[in-house]
Amino acid sequence: MLKQQHQLFVGLLVCADACVIAGASIAAWAARVRIIGWPTWWPDRVEDFIKAPLLIATVPIGLLSIRFFGLYRPRRDRSMLGEYAQIIKASVLAMLGILAALYIGESSVFALPGAPITLQLGQRVVDVDPGRLQLGLLMLLLPMSMIAHRTAFRVGLRMLRTRGWNLRYVAVIGTGRLGQIVARTLERNTWTGLKVAYFISHGSHARRPECVGHPVLGGLADLERLMDQHKPDAVYVALPARQATEMAAVLAKLDKFPVDVRIVPDVSPRYVPQSMTVSELDGMPILSYRESPTAGLGGISKRVLDVLGAVLGLILFAPIMLTVAALVRLSGPGPVIFKQRRVSLGGQTFDIYKFRTMHHVGDETQSPALDVRQADPGAHPEWTRRNDPRVTGVGRVLRRTSLDELPQLFNVLLGEMSLVGPRPERPELIERFREDWRGYMLRQHVKAGMTGWAQINGHRGNSSLRKRLQYDLFYVRNWSLGFDIKILWLTIFRGFVHKNAH
Repeated sequence: MLKQQHQLFVGLLVCADACVIAGASIAAWAARVRIIGWPTWWPDRVEDFIKAPLLIATVPIGLLSIRFFGLYRPRRDRSMLGEYAQIIKASVLAMLGILAALYIGESSVFALPGAPITLQLGQRVVDVDPGRLQLGLLMLLLPMSMIAHRTAFRVGLRMLRTRGWNLRYVAVIGTGRLGQIVARTLERNTWTGLKVAYFISHGSHARRPECVGHPVLGGLADLERLMDQHKPDAVYVALPARQATEMAAVLAKLDKFPVDVRIVPDVSPRYVPQSMTVSELDGMPILSYRESPTAGLGGISKRVLDVLGAVLGLILFAPIMLTVAALVRLSGPGPVIFKQRRVSLGGQTFDIYKFRTMHHVGDETQSPALDVRQADPGAHPEWTRRNDPRVTGVGRVLRRTSLDELPQLFNVLLGEMSLVGPRPERPELIERFREDWRGYMLRQHVKAGMTGWAQINGHRGNSSLRKRLQYDLFYVRNWSLGFDIKILWLTIFRGFVHKNAH
């Protein structure tokens, strides 16, 4: 019965998607007509009306692309943002398919009629190809209309589900901490329409009658009997880590029943840098627990942003950097720029550049946040204090405005740092922090940065290391190119001057 309901539901969704795709195609064609004026031809037959907005190509290709990206699968626990990403991918694939169809069928029903038209735009005269204009408009309208349509669809479903309609009932295997988290999470997210029907204990037999307000009907020894007697719509397997060896036996039993199965691993998301993904190598499933979020295309796009940003920064700040260099030279003996060993991506060390802000005594060794007492080269690192006597007058201004860090743009150009990322630390401090702070080493899954999510939120200088680590790990787990651009933009307003910078 549920299978039939789902098929009917998907059928209605396919019809709605087809209407939206057709609407976007007609809107692109109508906008083309409106922008360039009336063409010499006008659809006076049904077949011409279908041909003009490319309906015969866009609708089937668009639906196939949507299906290819799994947007008709029953995934109630998929977030809206995840669905938006799949819609954009499907739209790109659909446009590639449409272009291929136009290229192959240039003289057939896929052909896009219309000769180039000359338009007067102010003092300029430009030639506009009507077909390309229509395709460009369709490229914008297709994902926008699909996102709006699916958003309205999801919002409507959520409203129904919060009122008790269109619900699905699940069984949770595991009554420990993890199983209770699953139940509470589903209860909080009522928009999924998933309700916990009952628990199955992770022991051989149930040791208590209920768990977080839901009945416990038995244990793993009763699994097959319970699945026969109380048929759920889905099963969430939430076994404790100590019972991982029993997972295969549990899944083998569940294979006998036509039910959706979700596995919730006993791993705290606090220490996972990004969402786990499942891949396959020659038939062997691989669960990606931890990897750099900037690997592959993401790393290339981040590097392009770094190079462009560093070059632009050096051009814009060149007069300021020359002025600062002169002031540092006049502030006393010692080098204008010093180098110090820091750690970046994958534990690799590099020499960080910074304008000197302290009185020079012997070997200059300092850091924006941690400094070594210059009078005693063997002294232990300590946090810089307000009105620290080691800091020069010019250096105090440079620290408060973060101008002492501008030479790190050269580190970015060399590929040793990024514009955005966790601030780099000294190797000896990392050896200490890796033992004291669990998850600290996950910061090294991305390049160290000149600015970061922690810095623009005020966690810099002599501030809470715990809070700084939390913000750094949030950045690593949620990295995207858009997130980097957001942090760079906020750095203009929050990143230079701050009360903790001294």
